[in-house]
Amino acid sequence: MSAATAGDAPAVAWETVIGLEVHAELRTATKLFCGCRNSFGEEPNTNVCPVCLGLPGSLPVLNKAAVEYAMRIGSALHCGIQASIFHRKNYFYPDMPKDYQISQYDVPINVDGWLELSGGERIGIVRAHLEEDTGKTTHVGGGGRIHEAGYSLVDFNRAGVPLVEIVSAPDIRSSEQARSYVEELRAILVATGASDGKMEEGSLRVDANVSVRPAGSGGFGTRCEIKNMNSLRSLGRAIEYEAARQVAVVQGGGEVVQETRHWDEAAGRTGSMRSKEEAYDYRYFPEPDLVPVDPGEAWISAVASALPPLPASRRAAVAGASGMDASSDAVATVVRLGLDPFVEAVAGGPGSRENVAAIAVRRLANEVAAEIDSVGRLSPASFAALVRMEADGSLTAAQSRTVLKELLASGGEPKEVAGRLGFEAMAAGDLEAVVEEVIAAHPEEWARFLAGEDKLTGFFVGHIKVATEGRANLGAASALLRALRG
Repeated sequence: MSAATAGDAPAVAWETVIGLEVHAELRTATKLFCGCRNSFGEEPNTNVCPVCLGLPGSLPVLNKAAVEYAMRIGSALHCGIQASIFHRKNYFYPDMPKDYQISQYDVPINVDGWLELSGGERIGIVRAHLEEDTGKTTHVGGGGRIHEAGYSLVDFNRAGVPLVEIVSAPDIRSSEQARSYVEELRAILVATGASDGKMEEGSLRVDANVSVRPAGSGGFGTRCEIKNMNSLRSLGRAIEYEAARQVAVVQGGGEVVQETRHWDEAAGRTGSMRSKEEAYDYRYFPEPDLVPVDPGEAWISAVASALPPLPASRRAAVAGASGMDASSDAVATVVRLGLDPFVEAVAGGPGSRENVAAIAVRRLANEVAAEIDSVGRLSPASFAALVRMEADGSLTAAQSRTVLKELLASGGEPKEVAGRLGFEAMAAGDLEAVVEEVIAAHPEEWARFLAGEDKLTGFFVGHIKVATEGRANLGAASALLRALRG
């Protein structure tokens, strides 16, 4: 971003510096330190016990599955996985019944990793540590904020649910890049099976640390942490607003105050919540009721070797099959929606060619993505057969899209659906006759085409499409026009 200083001073370009803290709840059957169910949407305060309520005399027992999920995340993010220690993070707030949270402080399980975005940029991962989630407080009345509420309700079902907090390095430079980072991270979390990544259910939550500095400078400005962003759209809007606010403060002669700020989606602005806490505010000390966690090389290696293909390698596979760029929106959409098995079905079939897989990617990224809730009716084999019918000219692109829409709506086989809709391949001789008629009807344009005016190809193809009521294979028509020109 950029902005100008007052008066006749030269314009100052500003750079936004962003670090993200992503909290991902883990898909364990039970909570991190007790046997209560880890289940979203149940009646408030029903999945609780003396341990997660912090009652006197109760003792935590670590969930082994949570440790394995944390290691999956660390391995997928290229982190070093190490022996770690749990600490008590002390603070008073009604969503934490113990008045402390069991977390990891200076010796986390995952450190020093990185994540590569679909565009190729690499974002550092400082740490990805295990901790227990807090309860959920609902402020009733007013605008949903505690100072506006008539009263507050607390649900402790979420207290003690295992999560991994993933802290990025301050390597992100725009709201678009922040959204891309969260999208890629969410895809990795889902691929590993560690988290369902549902922001709408709170199992994936993002806090953003935002600061600004003059472009090209080496230091960092004072950062503010933004909370309450429950969608990628909110994340982008909040970062852009906060960066602009900080630039205005500095240019107005003020100083940015380090604090935690609340994003108000309806108002489209951030507001001050509290002064930013530092580590000493939480009075960390080692959790006396838990021993250090040392997974050992054998377990770490077993977890790493069992990881499924991750989004980056899947994009590379789709790109390799189709000849498209791995960073293209179409390839990214196919992988993000889990549609790459359909590309594999096309690429692995008989007579497959790169252009056939490219047609498959385009159909998946457009028509299928638009009807993603109906994809269960479409089998990879039927999709592959349809794409080959389009590629060999049995169906035009328009006809193929219509058949695909029917397959998504009702299932079936593409040949049967195409026959029922009256779609038949246009014979080569019939196409030649139509092309000759169109040429005869436009002699001036044909003369210009023969003279080398290639843009007229579209002109003739359009008339051929109209004359055949969309039945002509437009690729074949273009080839025939070029052949007649010699």
